[in-house]
Amino acid sequence: MKLYKFTLVFLVINFGALAIGSWLMDNGPMTDWYRNLNQAPWSPPGWVFGVAWTTIMICFSIYMAYLFKFFKGTRLIVLFGIQFVLNIIWNYIFFNQHLMGLGLIVIVSLTIIVGTFLMSYYNKMKLKSLLVLPYFLWLLIATSLNTYIYLYN
Repeated sequence: MKLYKFTLVFLVINFGALAIGSWLMDNGPMTDWYRNLNQAPWSPPGWVFGVAWTTIMICFSIYMAYLFKFFKGTRLIVLFGIQFVLNIIWNYIFFNQHLMGLGLIVIVSLTIIVGTFLMSYYNKMKLKSLLVLPYFLWLLIATSLNTYIYLYN
């Protein structure tokens, strides 16, 4: 399969994950529950999340396309699958079920998985690894936000 086809497949899968996660959070950031939480002083404005996730998923889709084109394997499929599930279920756990502690465990796990992509394939991907860096950095920020909410609510 050509690289652009892999990229298209991952764009559909990754933006599909965002859509499912958004549906499962049931308008989470707009609910009274969320708006009344003590939130971190460094919480970005709402519009930043849309821009960030769009950028992240475009970059991550290109990164995954390169990985799948050149480095196929069961480990890669398992890592991607775990990342996919964790990315989706965090929204449901945190926003829908209000389970801040479990949400923190999920987002830390997701951060570790994305960090694993970054570190495990760096020697093979070199500068292309920069494509996964926005995802990893955003998850570090999101983890800090989730941690703050968990500790102060």
